[in-house]
Amino acid sequence: MNLFSDIRGVVIAALDQMAEAGELPAALDYGNVTVEPPRDAAHGDMATNAAMVLAKPAGMKPRDIADKLAARLIDDRITSAEVAGPGFLNLRLSPDVWRQVVAGALQSGADFGRSTAGAGNKVNVEFVSANPTGPMHVGHVRGAVFGDALASLLDFAGHEVTREYYINDGGAQVDVLARSAYERYREANGLEPQIAEGLYPGDYLIGVGEELKAKYGDSLIDKPEADWLADIREFATRAMMAMIGEDLAMLGVKMDVYSSEKALFGTGKIEAAIDRLKSAGLIYRGTLEPPKGKLPDDWEPREQLLFKSTEFGDDQDRPIQKSDGDWTYFAPDIAYHYDKIERGYDQLIDVLGADHGGYVKRVQSAVKALSNGRVPLDVKLIQLVKLFKNGEPFKMSKRAGTFVTLRDVVEQAGADVTRFHMLTRKNDAALDFDFAKVLEQSKDNPVWYVQYANARVHSVLRKAAEMGVDVSDTALAGADLTRLDHEAELDLARKVAEWPRLVEHAARAHEPHRVAFFLYDIASNLHSLWNRGNDDTSLRFVQDGDKDTTAAKIALARAVGVVISSGLGILGVNPVEEMR
Repeated sequence: MNLFSDIRGVVIAALDQMAEAGELPAALDYGNVTVEPPRDAAHGDMATNAAMVLAKPAGMKPRDIADKLAARLIDDRITSAEVAGPGFLNLRLSPDVWRQVVAGALQSGADFGRSTAGAGNKVNVEFVSANPTGPMHVGHVRGAVFGDALASLLDFAGHEVTREYYINDGGAQVDVLARSAYERYREANGLEPQIAEGLYPGDYLIGVGEELKAKYGDSLIDKPEADWLADIREFATRAMMAMIGEDLAMLGVKMDVYSSEKALFGTGKIEAAIDRLKSAGLIYRGTLEPPKGKLPDDWEPREQLLFKSTEFGDDQDRPIQKSDGDWTYFAPDIAYHYDKIERGYDQLIDVLGADHGGYVKRVQSAVKALSNGRVPLDVKLIQLVKLFKNGEPFKMSKRAGTFVTLRDVVEQAGADVTRFHMLTRKNDAALDFDFAKVLEQSKDNPVWYVQYANARVHSVLRKAAEMGVDVSDTALAGADLTRLDHEAELDLARKVAEWPRLVEHAARAHEPHRVAFFLYDIASNLHSLWNRGNDDTSLRFVQDGDKDTTAAKIALARAVGVVISSGLGILGVNPVEEMR
């Protein structure tokens, strides 16, 4: 039930009538025609840009199109169509339309706002993908929350979504992990660990060392590295991935697929991906220009195997194999994305840290080349999180040795609060996380403000039930909603009507923070109506002695609750029914 989409359909039908009557050229593209809430509510209930976007291709003045379009917008739901400015068309709808939205929300329940826009579209969302060398840190929290919420949003919009974690277990960092774990193994055997510079010093590896002792006893002590490196690397990697899984579970994140970088080597998968590019004439041997800032005598030109990424918008061609025959780090990344394409995904999304900005064009070029442009790749970069407490930079116990862990943050703030606040800014904007502010009970704390609105909804439901009102969604949907006749009540119903549109737009833009913003707005509208009831008793949700009017008003409150519960569900936040 997307009222804005329905009214857009009315506009498109009127444009078709104009074309049939010779008032518009035939075969115009209506793709950019929108129907949306006006910037100023005083201008009406909806606005369409049809005349503005069609004027140039039609060779007509916007107001001439708008005047003719207004005359053809004949629909029981539309009470007026007014031309404004250079050619915008403002629409006013019958109050019954908004009452029907309330009933529709209750009839649909948890499915209100769900869309079929993504039906048949398979999307892979790869996120977190932290190196398996230790527990997740605060920098991973935001990416984990963003990726999980984006996956939920896309699912709500009808897409078939896979959450995927790419285990970076093919590089030198896992050898460093193995050496670090070996020192903890020595420690478990009563020896002094030698945590040399470059090793991982966190005490999270102490337990791994003890597990290694339980498995190997002292049999590996003083053995050459070649005898134990491979086994301990595999053992420690599994242990770290188990720890990462526990961290993700604390945030309520569950992956569908774990893919291994190491599994790409020696299996022919890298070679297959490169051969795919070779067959398209996109691989050649050549020498790159020196990096910016390098003087000629600082640069030793080497012939390498290169990918023609510049043909797809990259700044320069990219090496995939070194002069000594080893693959560059980019080669397994190409193979990994080729594997996802081969698995039949229609769209790929990578959620990466802000330090990967220089990586975006090259990987998008590879995906475009490997899929013949069929599969788009959207790379979402996640900016840093700065921790504060009462406005001052805040440092907690660093159990990891060098950084603040995800576990530290969640134990301090809770999973629900952490998740919501990580989505109060767009992913590419820096975010401040103040432990005092995220827990305070005030309008300035978005998660508390939204949860308080949901608790108020359930409070009036309980009060109405106590006076004998049937507060089931089915009964409330059948209430006499004509009793919702105050403009403030209809305004709240208008906000409810925006939810399905918001879902589709947020999903299309891959921006789950829009859901958090919308929830704050609708909560604000509910609180405003509640507060007006303090002065005007006719606006109170529960009307003593009047079950019919109470049922209508409770229906409106419950519709808001439906939206809030669904929105919080997308964000991965548990809605509360009572504030404590």
